[in-house]
Amino acid sequence: MAASVWKCCMTAAVKVKRLSPSISARRWLLSAAYTDAKVWEAREKDPQSLVMLATTMDRTYERKLPVSSLAVSRFVDNISSREEVDQAEYYLYKFRHSPNCWYLRGWTVHSWIRQCLKYDGREKALYTVKNKVQYGIFPDDFTFNLLIDSYIKDGNFETACSVVEEVMRQEAFDLPSTQILSLYALGNYLATRPQLSVVEEKALGASLLICGLTQDNSVGLCAQLLGNALLGKVEMLEGIHSVFKGMPLYWGRGYLGRALDVMERAASDDVKLPKDTVDYIHNMLEELSSALDSDSSGEESEGEGEKKEVDEDDQAEKAKLPQYVSRFKELSKQLSAQGKTEPQSFEALANALAQKSLAAAEKVDLEQYEKLVQDWEAERRQLIQREEEMRAKAEEEREQRLAAKAAAPQA
Repeated sequence: MAASVWKCCMTAAVKVKRLSPSISARRWLLSAAYTDAKVWEAREKDPQSLVMLATTMDRTYERKLPVSSLAVSRFVDNISSREEVDQAEYYLYKFRHSPNCWYLRGWTVHSWIRQCLKYDGREKALYTVKNKVQYGIFPDDFTFNLLIDSYIKDGNFETACSVVEEVMRQEAFDLPSTQILSLYALGNYLATRPQLSVVEEKALGASLLICGLTQDNSVGLCAQLLGNALLGKVEMLEGIHSVFKGMPLYWGRGYLGRALDVMERAASDDVKLPKDTVDYIHNMLEELSSALDSDSSGEESEGEGEKKEVDEDDQAEKAKLPQYVSRFKELSKQLSAQGKTEPQSFEALANALAQKSLAAAEKVDLEQYEKLVQDWEAERRQLIQREEEMRAKAEEEREQRLAAKAAAPQA
């Protein structure tokens, strides 16, 4: 029954998508003005030979001396082909594993992502973001938006969500535009009904929950419900330590209970939940009940044989599942009686939010971005000036040593 209702909701969403000219035109994606590199390309140019830069950096590393952040920045800024993207990846890695690793500049990270997108190296950008510890690539929100949007426009919602996962791990949902884009990607990915592993459910649940907490509306509440439910499923199957390991999550048991708290909040507030989402939670609870019943039967059949080490607190949480199921049924009836469920899917709500709010969020972002580029340029000019002063001082000291050396025989 739940599956058929979900199918009907999804069919309706597809029909809306086909009939609405604004939706079919995908007007809610980032605008051309947002993704345009005009402001970025207007910076003062600093043309360099990549061969000379590479040779200099290699020699510096061989002498076990630190390479400057300016050298890496210049290399990235002067990329002009796909092959040079690969070369830049190598020097980003080398810099990250050098004494100067903490000084990779924000504009270098931004430039790296832009160059990867420009020269068909998007998979390199994603790889370095996912392996940020090895490359030092920690993008800001605006840069994350460019990467997420590139996958959304290709209809690759699965990979877009993998970028959203990195935003979640970095806790970088500061810009409303990033929140909206992320919810849009998550909603459209869930609409494909993906088959997820436990690890993927944890990452998706954490992304939904943390991003959902940034939005005080039906979309945010729905994301919190789904996020808590997915994390609760992982908690029931794998234990609480599997949930928060490597995740910026609350270290507390009872994620399924918190999912039901979200439903209770919806029942008391002036907000509705999508019926397909409520049905999704219903199906999940049924699957969990069956899975835990099977586990209990398996443990009994083991008899006195070797058993896994059991966490008593995890077992106590598993024992609450019947209570959660009962409470869910009561809340579902309450929501239905109050008319607090709606036929629109989570995907449709996320799409509507993007269509309504993304343009206004873009305007603020672009204003902040122009100022950020100016600040970056001012900092870069200061570094260049300092480099020139240090070079002049080194040259002066070298000449003094040569003069002293030449005067020594005469003395």
